[in-house]
Amino acid sequence: MPELPEVEALRGFLTEHLTGREIVRVLPVAISVLKTYDPPPTALEGHRVAGVHRYGKFLDVETEGGPRLVTHLARAGWLHWKDSLPSGMPRPGKGPLALRVALETGAGFDLTEAGTQKRLAVYVVADPQEVPGVARLGPDPLADGFDEARFAALLDGERRQLKGALRDQSLIAGVGNAYSDEILHAAKMSPFKLAASLTDEETARLYAALRDTLTQAVERSRGVAAGRLKAEKKSGLRVHGRTGEPCPVCGDTVREVSFSDSSLQYCPTCQTGGKPLADRRMSRLLK
Repeated sequence: MPELPEVEALRGFLTEHLTGREIVRVLPVAISVLKTYDPPPTALEGHRVAGVHRYGKFLDVETEGGPRLVTHLARAGWLHWKDSLPSGMPRPGKGPLALRVALETGAGFDLTEAGTQKRLAVYVVADPQEVPGVARLGPDPLADGFDEARFAALLDGERRQLKGALRDQSLIAGVGNAYSDEILHAAKMSPFKLAASLTDEETARLYAALRDTLTQAVERSRGVAAGRLKAEKKSGLRVHGRTGEPCPVCGDTVREVSFSDSSLQYCPTCQTGGKPLADRRMSRLLK
């Protein structure tokens, strides 16, 4: 799933390639991708792009005098830029293409989604706050005003485990499964540690890991073409998606805990005092 650093990189890329260009056609290929119907996607046509913004993991294409195109790429969605879009109308139901946006220049982008779980979402709205997912977002962790005191206030009394708290978009916007693993590894904390149990020193350490991990990921992604962002993300991850590989910090084997529809990765030596965490799903399978 694209998270804050990748979506921020896409925002920068689209700002450069879309701003000032006129949208001439919006083609929803998979109707399921549209989460709003009034105004229709065609209301974007004939308007120039005024700017591109990011809200957590949401991308917002603002037009001059028209509505805004807000999208969430979900788990398996992606944006593909094309300097020259194919001619002709795309055929519904053929491949992963969900929506196409064409510019006056002949360039544009496709939104695609792999797999069978169709969660890619597109909204055409006058105000991004009309999108429920945007309206409920917590603060952006890279915003200038997001200091350690505000972070500590968010975690005060939070009875959830750190892994779940970091991924809650209404608590902190933009962090998902991959970067929560990376942040906790950098902070040397167990994903199962209760947020409310943190000492002042631990809170400071987690805050620094949050800001540093995301800032470094954004810097790695800055200027990278949209088509190469996925590979760039993977290359910078130290524990997420690296089960069985050596930890780059201590050399211990990266372990995994599996859930029904996801998994987390961690280093026992760095994060849990050398003790492997119980993988409940695997334990059930072995019974």
